[in-house]
Amino acid sequence: MSADVDVLVVGAGPTGLTTALQAHDHGASVRVVERRPEAFRPSRAMILHPRTLESLRPLGVVDELLDRADRAPRASVHLGRRVVDVRLTDVTWPGTPFPHLTLVRQADVEAVLGAALQQRGVTVERDAELVAASTTDDAARAEVRVGGSVQQVTSRFVAGCDGPSSTVRRIAGVGWRGGPYREEVVLADVELDAALAPGLLHVVVGRPGLVFLFALGEGATWRVLATRATTGHGAPFGQPGEAVPASEVHRLLEAAGLPAAVTDLRWSARVRLQHRMAGAFRRGRLFLAGDAAHAHSPAAAQGMNTGILDGVNLGWKLAFAASGCGDPEALLDSYGLERRPVDRRVLALTHLVFYGEASTTPLPTLLRGTLLPWAAPLVPAVAARPRVMALLVRLLSQDWTSYRSSPVSADGTSARRSPRPGRHLPDRDVVHEGRRRRLHELTAHPGIHLLLDRDAPAPDARGLGPWVSTHRLQSSPGRGLVAVRPDGFVGFGTAERDPEGLARWLERVCTPDRVVPAEGPLSRSSSPV
Repeated sequence: MSADVDVLVVGAGPTGLTTALQAHDHGASVRVVERRPEAFRPSRAMILHPRTLESLRPLGVVDELLDRADRAPRASVHLGRRVVDVRLTDVTWPGTPFPHLTLVRQADVEAVLGAALQQRGVTVERDAELVAASTTDDAARAEVRVGGSVQQVTSRFVAGCDGPSSTVRRIAGVGWRGGPYREEVVLADVELDAALAPGLLHVVVGRPGLVFLFALGEGATWRVLATRATTGHGAPFGQPGEAVPASEVHRLLEAAGLPAAVTDLRWSARVRLQHRMAGAFRRGRLFLAGDAAHAHSPAAAQGMNTGILDGVNLGWKLAFAASGCGDPEALLDSYGLERRPVDRRVLALTHLVFYGEASTTPLPTLLRGTLLPWAAPLVPAVAARPRVMALLVRLLSQDWTSYRSSPVSADGTSARRSPRPGRHLPDRDVVHEGRRRRLHELTAHPGIHLLLDRDAPAPDARGLGPWVSTHRLQSSPGRGLVAVRPDGFVGFGTAERDPEGLARWLERVCTPDRVVPAEGPLSRSSSPV
């Protein structure tokens, strides 16, 4: 059955836009539909982690994101009467080009990703709602309501990036396991009469709960995020509900002990929270990513980041499978096999952190009100240690992720000790073509990258295909190689020559003679070896 498009992406948040970019840049035709007539504003997410920036780098959007961001954030953590200043940049983490947390509005992330799609000729279609879908062995049929009419769209695959109330998940008949929180979040953009240092992220972890103050408000100078006991029903989970009065925002700041009075409330909303996980991330040709696949609290700033990492993983696999590349079923199955265990651990992490930060039950309330102020004098000495901050940033950035048991992770006949298949490729200094460079500079474009040791025999370039680039590392002794996937993870590694093992891995992931590269400057041939 012929398809109108390879990938129909439902939802134009960070997850959907990333999935579309990754699929497009690996050869797929893409269509993006979004039911909202306008992008939602103000932003709900504010932080990007190092691994997220690394994963977006091959898509050519990171420089623009960093231009819009605070790349050297500092935080004032308020613990009782003590205030601890914490630097969130230049942590001791040599394995990344972005050793810091990055403060950037979700609105800016969406604007940059959307502009990148527009430059590629893909326009986000707004006021376009998926209303029905069905699948066959070789295609998915969707009905999309655009304005007052319904269009029939045939695609190879449908990527459901349409949030916690996902229509794709409902159509696929996938369960939604978990439950609601007894706490909710209050968001507000305000002007303050405050004795607070400007340009800092102010954090209060106190008896009533958690309060964040970002100097990144969209309608005013400050964005407030505060937790409180839920006030009942309202908008769907994860979506902004009714406005919160200025007096209530002021009460939350006052209860947190912040010397701040609300002088102007520009926007506010309450947001109901839940913790849930989809029973599966794939049903035939229907896929789930981001908030459509997992929903959790804002603790540890995981929502936008985890969704982007889902999209980076899914997009290239949909593109290669749509072209008949490699073993399509192995590629498509690997998405859920890889991301679902990771997302389950992220859900557990956010659940634990949110319980400690914001739960209104007696034990965490007591600990926040007594233990934290007592331990406050110890915090400066701990926070001042770059290695301690590096451990925290690496935890939040999901540096622990491993796809070791994935069907598209394989060792050669002589396994390498590092980097191992299934792990993210760490950045480091290398010598390439006689020049010292950073390793991630070599892999900062779409496709699969073969990193050859200094004495490794060069593979036959004619058998690699247009999506495979080769790079010889003169600073890396040995005769082996590693194959780096489009999402930055190592897929294959060998310490010695193993052309048969490499060929088997490529046949599973990207059969050369069946892949058609995208037209234009994003198509790249192999580098000289």
